[in-house]
Amino acid sequence: MNTSLSPRTVGIFLGVAYGILIRVSWELDELKNVGELVTISFMFLLPMVIGYIRVHFELKVIPELTKRKAIVIAWQPIFVFLLASVVTLLEGSICVVIALPAFMFFASIGGVIAIYLNRIFRKRKQQTLLSVAFLPILLAPVELNFLHLSKTYEVSNSIVIAAPASVVWSQLANVEPIKADEWSCSLTQLIGVPKPIAANMVVGDGDMVGAVRTSTWQKGVEFNEIITRWQPNKALLYRFDIDPNRIPDHALDKHVKLGGEYFSPLFGGYEIEEDGQGNTILHLKTTLMDNTNFGFYSRIWGELIFQDFHQSLLHLMKQRAERISHPARTNPEQSLAEQFCLS
Repeated sequence: MNTSLSPRTVGIFLGVAYGILIRVSWELDELKNVGELVTISFMFLLPMVIGYIRVHFELKVIPELTKRKAIVIAWQPIFVFLLASVVTLLEGSICVVIALPAFMFFASIGGVIAIYLNRIFRKRKQQTLLSVAFLPILLAPVELNFLHLSKTYEVSNSIVIAAPASVVWSQLANVEPIKADEWSCSLTQLIGVPKPIAANMVVGDGDMVGAVRTSTWQKGVEFNEIITRWQPNKALLYRFDIDPNRIPDHALDKHVKLGGEYFSPLFGGYEIEEDGQGNTILHLKTTLMDNTNFGFYSRIWGELIFQDFHQSLLHLMKQRAERISHPARTNPEQSLAEQFCLS
């Protein structure tokens, strides 16, 4: 009875094993100068190698494999690897969602490269495979020591509210506990980001600059915002004062932990203007620090997540302010996302 594994199964198994080995090894403190997870080598080169391994073994079965099929089958070990990472608690849902598009794209590139290199180096296929497998391992130390792409950028959103500026302003400093049906269904909610619960500060009659506003989220997340500008009916700006030790490990994946080593909001706040037609325009902005080496890829995700979060928060402020200004409205308009989540 022949119990040997098919080349296809071997390709999937070795691709997953390679990914897990690198994932676990680069998490060790003893190897922190050799490789890290929040690097180009891990996010982009690792899936490329995994895709290469999968297609390398597929070519043993189908030597004339097309590039189109290689692009798709290169995803197989990626899905298994990410699923195994979640099941074994190596990664949380947020990191997996962020990594998935990049992993799929670069795995496909690796699969196409495997076709070309296997044709060019017909007699040295195994040596070529080993050379490709060592690429992330050789380049990661170079990246860690010589490539530092830390950057900051601002995300800003606005919303028009049918209420006076004074009413909108009254919702900002202290945010009463948020009910489930007040927070719109959003991307951040779906990928596992905790929802805000409330925000509180002691409001006096004098200069409020330096006052502390405490924001509380689900899963035990709590952090402070130090007021840097207080102009009633005009502006409430603050800088974030986030102690990573006050953010529970289970609340956010440690690689996207607020105030953590790789990612943190620095400044934020609201600005108010009136449009001359009785409406108020509320602006919300956040300045973010990104210490990853992912470049445009992390920028896309940072903006996507915070734009999504801003929209939910602004919608909450709009809903509450308009309820105060127009109490007769009993059926406020709901977005399609809200209707879906509440159905």
